[in-house]
Amino acid sequence: MEKVDLQRSSHEVLFIPKRHQLEGCTNPIHQAHGVPNEYYIRPECFAMEGEHLFNKGWFAVGFVKDLPQPGSALPVNYFNNPLLIIKSKQDEKIRVFQNVCRHRGMILIAEPTILKGAIRCPYHSWCYKQTGEVVATPHIGGPGYNYHSGIDKNELSLIEIRSHIWRDVIFVNPDGMAPPFEEVHKPLLDRWAVFDQPMHSDMSDSSFHLDVNTNWKLAVENYLESYHLPWIHPGLNSYSKLEDHENIVEYGHYAGQISNKYIPRYSTGKLFNEFQNLGPEWDTKGEYVVLFPNLILGVQKDHVFNLIIEPLGPNQIKEHIEIYYSDPSMLSDEYQQTRQENAKLWKTVFEEDIFVVEGMQKGRYAKGFDGGRFSPIMDEPTHVFHDWYARQILNTL
Repeated sequence: MEKVDLQRSSHEVLFIPKRHQLEGCTNPIHQAHGVPNEYYIRPECFAMEGEHLFNKGWFAVGFVKDLPQPGSALPVNYFNNPLLIIKSKQDEKIRVFQNVCRHRGMILIAEPTILKGAIRCPYHSWCYKQTGEVVATPHIGGPGYNYHSGIDKNELSLIEIRSHIWRDVIFVNPDGMAPPFEEVHKPLLDRWAVFDQPMHSDMSDSSFHLDVNTNWKLAVENYLESYHLPWIHPGLNSYSKLEDHENIVEYGHYAGQISNKYIPRYSTGKLFNEFQNLGPEWDTKGEYVVLFPNLILGVQKDHVFNLIIEPLGPNQIKEHIEIYYSDPSMLSDEYQQTRQENAKLWKTVFEEDIFVVEGMQKGRYAKGFDGGRFSPIMDEPTHVFHDWYARQILNTL
């Protein structure tokens, strides 16, 4: 029987056998293999990602638009970590808390809601301000006694999770130890500084969700490259062809693709107003990147979109897609049909990808598959992600 070193964590013991293969992902692209199968199919790998990759970095958990008014409360759950996003009535600031009562760990809010007042635990009725401070601890000192000399209420505020907002996306760093968001993602923030403008969503026509039976990494990988356009997206490829694309490569940060033939056309004959002061380079350009680990982004002159990948298990994700426009007038009834047509176009593109990412997920159970090889030209953005992922995981072992 193999001896187990109890001085090591269970994750470390589990993944050391694949260390050499994972290290191979960081080789130059013409020599590299992809991430080993186990990281796509094993529950232990999925749990390890949550603990060491997501928990220790910045990742996307929600949209500001889903907190439409003060008092809005949105529960989310990533890797079995229950979180609560609140837009406080006290100061209208958005905060993220652990969604548990400080008394016995009961979930505080199970469904999205608009709070009228305090956050009340449904178990023993402990109450908290929307800014997190505890305000009521009924009968904590016995029936009729709501105080106890041995309990310091100042120590019982909800546990706030470090958060940041960028482009209407709410990010969290659960362990609170990552460098500042602006420092970690400075390369993309600088690249898209011209798009630091107000963004407007209509809350309905421009919002949709997709359930997909795949690993979150395959959704990332598929979006990064344009190689598959002629076969998977024939409609899109009819006007934005494979040869019209080029790679975006920023090792250690993000990757994606550029289309140099973004020319919006709608059957309504209407066009959306453009974002301001973009410069002529954006007349026919769209950029599509993944901000690792789980945020898909697209920017064009007349609209932008955000897609959050919510990992639900080793082979299951939910995609949350939001489309935004340059000014509120684009949300009027006059543009409703055009918005719906635009959303249908993007939904079709994302739905066409489901067949691919689900097929690749099934393929990850093939015993002889070695992670695959990369085209040194067409797959460089995908290699950027494999290189990033491998380095993140190896740094935890």
